[in-house]
Amino acid sequence: MNTVIDIKDVSWKREDKTILNRLNWQVAEGEHWAVLGLNGSGKTTMLNMINGYIWPTQGQISVLGHAFGEIDLRELRKSIGWVSSSLQERIHMNERTQHIVISGKHASIGLYDKPEEADNALADQLMTQLGCAHLIDRTYQSCSQGEKQKILIARALMASPQLLILDEACNGLDFFSREALLSSIQSFAQSPNAPHILYVTHHIEEIIPLFTHTLLIQRGQVFAKGRTEEILSSQMLSDFFETPVRVNWNQGRAWLSLA
Repeated sequence: MNTVIDIKDVSWKREDKTILNRLNWQVAEGEHWAVLGLNGSGKTTMLNMINGYIWPTQGQISVLGHAFGEIDLRELRKSIGWVSSSLQERIHMNERTQHIVISGKHASIGLYDKPEEADNALADQLMTQLGCAHLIDRTYQSCSQGEKQKILIARALMASPQLLILDEACNGLDFFSREALLSSIQSFAQSPNAPHILYVTHHIEEIIPLFTHTLLIQRGQVFAKGRTEEILSSQMLSDFFETPVRVNWNQGRAWLSLA
């Protein structure tokens, strides 16, 4: 596998509307990417395509070295962890946190078999890595929004995915919860055998130093892609947002303000 994601000239149309228009994007081994775009830019559609839930109208896609059309996409999804707000809504509120994490091994909502000792040990390890081991034996509904996100990330990691997609993981978090979650992501990504990570957002301040590359999507098209420090510039983002903005860098992160 030389590329984690290889999207070549991909478009997707629904009825008469073009949602994605001739996307070209490659993620190489060892890279972690941020994907930045406003609501309605086509980010979620692209993620659905990477996960094999929808098929391109034109173009070719390869994920984790497997070309679409040459692999059972149900098997491919077992190697991809996807954390999104829609998943959080499906979790049973009275479920124990460690059981939610273990359910990720089976890609199920809820745990229906007694977990093995190895499963319990791995769940404990993942929750410790993400700084939420203190939540063990708590119910999901008793956790804060930020704690719930950590539980879902641990769940996604339970199956040892090669690719982890975090779709607006900080949505709804206050400043302190957001920073705690981002710190946990930065930390666990440094661990051995960590998956490749895509972090999808519309807030540039969430793009932590882990994400050395950034993709900008605008109205279903690739606006720009490359090294984060080059993409997140005042001129580039002023053009991207079609509004004059100023980017200030602090401790390896970009912060946006109106110019």
